[in-house]
Amino acid sequence: MRRNWLYSNMRVAAQQFGYQEYDGPFIETLDLYAAKSGEELIKEQSFVFTDRGGDQVTLRPELTPSLARMVATRQAQLPKPIRWWSFGPFWRYERPQKGRAREFYQWNVDLLGVDSPAADAELAAVGVTFFRLVGLTPGEIRLKFNNRRLMDAEIAALGLSDLKMQVFRLIDRREKMGAEAWEKYASELGLAPAQFDALRGVLNNRDLWQKSDEVRAFVEAAEALGVGDFLEFDPSVIRGLDYYTGNILEAWDCDGEFRSILGGGRYDNLVGDVGGDRVPGVGFAMGDMVMGLVAEKFNKVPALRPSPSDVLVTTFDKAGIPESLRLSAELRAGGLKAEWYPEPAKLDRQLKYADATGVRFVAIMGPDEAARGQVTLKDLTNRTQFASDRNLVVAELKQRLASI
Repeated sequence: MRRNWLYSNMRVAAQQFGYQEYDGPFIETLDLYAAKSGEELIKEQSFVFTDRGGDQVTLRPELTPSLARMVATRQAQLPKPIRWWSFGPFWRYERPQKGRAREFYQWNVDLLGVDSPAADAELAAVGVTFFRLVGLTPGEIRLKFNNRRLMDAEIAALGLSDLKMQVFRLIDRREKMGAEAWEKYASELGLAPAQFDALRGVLNNRDLWQKSDEVRAFVEAAEALGVGDFLEFDPSVIRGLDYYTGNILEAWDCDGEFRSILGGGRYDNLVGDVGGDRVPGVGFAMGDMVMGLVAEKFNKVPALRPSPSDVLVTTFDKAGIPESLRLSAELRAGGLKAEWYPEPAKLDRQLKYADATGVRFVAIMGPDEAARGQVTLKDLTNRTQFASDRNLVVAELKQRLASI
């Protein structure tokens, strides 16, 4: 139920900006990810196995490489810009814990064919639109941003260009490790004490973004889109995947309890890397498990009911089953969502079932009602009931549902 609620808001947010829904294959060749996503994802987090042909394949741990391959295959036929979104299952070989499971659902939103900070800002705006739809505020969640090209320049200035990807992984793990362990890890990577101190200075500089024309243009566009109040620059946000090239995004709750609620950024070379011509792109992904926990934390999850039915039609005895079925069919033909209790049972049991599954109205048609050509309608929320003529029951229920 919660997943469906998240999905419905994700769909609204994506479609408000003109994004089209798509999906990709659940199984891909390992080679697609091996050179594009980073060693950690492949060696530690992917479900890898050998197929009957002897090739190594994996259950998809993410979607962006598949998206790039799909675009590369048909890029001549696809009108650009390409605005696509998807919501589906993914698998990562991780230790199950709060907010993490080996199978999860993920929302992916991508814009390809546009090389512009304004496109990056549009992706940020899609994410913020979703946050607003579920009721989250800038005081509860922040969309942090950084820029890979900016950090490339800062790392080069520290004399660490040869260790760039290792330094990126070092930065990415800063919030996941204690200070002493993080410093030890930096030393093991080959950073001299002076370089490590300088790196910490870079990561503590919250005005660093103003050195980048690209980032300033992103912020200006995001403010024009009305989402600047959610943005926060954080130079320690670097993202762990190797294919990012420019602006990067990562959403955190304001207490820092949940990190990487949303993550993504610009990837300008990925379509070319998988065999196509260069097509710039930007996108993000959001898992349903962590987002659900964030929504729960801030009391944003509405009351959700298991059953989608508007009304339950009761069944008293075997002889009355055909009439119960006819009534439920009439209700559906009239545009209502109706289910019938599939076996004779005491009325109290059927009412308890409706209450437990969130069906508000119960249509009772026992022998007495059938003889009078009536149906008794019971409202379980208001604890009231009333009689309706059989030929008016659809209109009666529709009127009462419309007033809720």
